[in-house]
Amino acid sequence: MPKTDVILKVDNISKQYRLGLVGTGTLSHDLNRWWSKIRGKEDPYLKVSESNDRSTISKSNYVWALQDINFEVQRGEVLGIIGKNGAGKSTLLKILSRVTSPTNGEIKTKGRIASLLEVGTGFHPEMTGKENIYLNGAILGMTKAEIKQKEDEIIEFSGCQRYINTPVKRYSSGMRVRLAFAVAAHLEPDILVVDEVLAVGDAEFQKKAIGKMQDISKGDGRTVLFVSHNMAAVKSLCTRAVVLENGKVIFEGSSAESVVFYLQNNKSKDIITKYQYDCSEKPIKSIEILEDVLITGEKMTLRIRIDTKNYTKINLHLGIYDLNDEKILHLSSEYCKEGSLKTKKNIYECFMPKLTLTEGLYYINAGLVADNLIIEEIKKCLKFEVLNGDFYKCGFNTRKSTLKAKTLIDFEWK
Repeated sequence: MPKTDVILKVDNISKQYRLGLVGTGTLSHDLNRWWSKIRGKEDPYLKVSESNDRSTISKSNYVWALQDINFEVQRGEVLGIIGKNGAGKSTLLKILSRVTSPTNGEIKTKGRIASLLEVGTGFHPEMTGKENIYLNGAILGMTKAEIKQKEDEIIEFSGCQRYINTPVKRYSSGMRVRLAFAVAAHLEPDILVVDEVLAVGDAEFQKKAIGKMQDISKGDGRTVLFVSHNMAAVKSLCTRAVVLENGKVIFEGSSAESVVFYLQNNKSKDIITKYQYDCSEKPIKSIEILEDVLITGEKMTLRIRIDTKNYTKINLHLGIYDLNDEKILHLSSEYCKEGSLKTKKNIYECFMPKLTLTEGLYYINAGLVADNLIIEEIKKCLKFEVLNGDFYKCGFNTRKSTLKAKTLIDFEWK
């Protein structure tokens, strides 16, 4: 897009807070600030602030909730903002929505901004749902005639028709979110800012809300800033994303790249980051992947060592999950011709001639069933990465393959 389409520009935004107390500080601090200002000096307390790492004990009374944030958003773009709790996402959106002002830097926008930052933001609890629709519209600068034109559509989208003349204080949190989102989305703001509030709604409403945001950006050419911990929603909805950590932007790129970076940068400590699991004290002694590199469409071999003594019939189950904890594949020795593993052996191999997984990070859950009883279950015992490859051998990948043609999702136990 040409530069003329930039609708929001964040230029070197920083936000400082004082820890432990409400307000900017003590009277002596305010006097020091005033004295520095009339002499043309920098605020002396900006230099002593620490970065926003919530897991460490602070040695200063001041902290940078945000520090040196820079990015641009173009008209019609859906920008995702992701990061851990306390990374500064909500603070950034409050600054963009002019709920609070930045300590340093400036924001340049074109057009109206509508914000949905918390459950029931901008609603008066004593007023009815319909009255709050008009109140929110007036805050956004719309005329009564413009709001009247959208009223029926807003009420129908929210699904709160029966309670629209009831005071908002009697709404559930989910109903408040429904109505608040319906108002913010239908009153035609140029920029819609949505914090992690849709999670309060049910699955049906979340799907409808994401569809509405896609219509807003693609159909109406308006801009959406979307904060969520739902990585699947970020990937499907956003065109681009930024990753925040300790109040700083540490990555900016496409939504898919940003999600992968965020997940890799926040690896769970209980996932082993090598291609092997070992535990001599359990029935499942070890699990390892024999290939050094895993590529879509090429082979993958899992070698499992099990203590089979005292069992007459055993079956091993392996579940492959992505980092969103969604199950992708289920491999079981029950699916082989014999229906179970031979107990005379203690080393087994699960062989997939054509790996069906797409590029990304995955982990394995393992379970052992012996004599129709579950003996052991291991969660996230093995983590691995898959690289892109030419699964269907279409010829787009110039790398030579040594695989023989087999059924696409075949696997076998040896």
